[in-house]
Amino acid sequence: MSLVLASSSPRRKQLFGLGNWNFEVIVADLDESVLPGETPRAYVLRLAQAKALAVAPKVSGDSIIVGSDTSVIDGAEILGKPTDAEDAAQMLRQLRGRTHQVFTAIAIYRASDQKLATDLCVTDVPMRDYTEAELQAYIGTGDPLDKAGAYAIQHAEFNPVVEMQGCFAGVMGLPMCHVTRALKAFGVQPNADVPLGCQKLLKYECLVSGAILRGEMV
Repeated sequence: MSLVLASSSPRRKQLFGLGNWNFEVIVADLDESVLPGETPRAYVLRLAQAKALAVAPKVSGDSIIVGSDTSVIDGAEILGKPTDAEDAAQMLRQLRGRTHQVFTAIAIYRASDQKLATDLCVTDVPMRDYTEAELQAYIGTGDPLDKAGAYAIQHAEFNPVVEMQGCFAGVMGLPMCHVTRALKAFGVQPNADVPLGCQKLLKYECLVSGAILRGEMV
């Protein structure tokens, strides 16, 4: 058995490493356009599954593939990556001082028997009321331009989020307790304490990891 992470994201690679598994990264190159009438939930689940399946022909039969997709959701609107600095500024103004949601879907696929499992992490994200000067300074770093919703929750200087209580790793792109829970159904156990490692890495006291691992919450 070998594990494969179907993602080019260095953040997802770092988070997946918390399980202390041996794994390889194979990038899935997909069209991530939203389909007409597609809901945010259906969109992220479809892309996570598509990423896992796209990688399947490139791996050995005993491989287990993990695909993931993250979107910033404001009401019913899916906020993707900004097209330019002005688009990033518009997104950040839209989210400022309000609570939105981040949907991160995962898909686990085993090539040998074509077993597929999906899961979805939904996190409420309260944004702080940052100033226009802070917004412009953050855009000047270039960091927002490759981020869904034009922000990275972990950016220490901009620090866009306050008093969040949900899954920090899910907002970053890979909800590791959901991944750990899903992989156990494939007979894969972590080789480390994932919740502890996640909290140390992210410097965040997580209040939901136990309930997620016990299957008491999505």
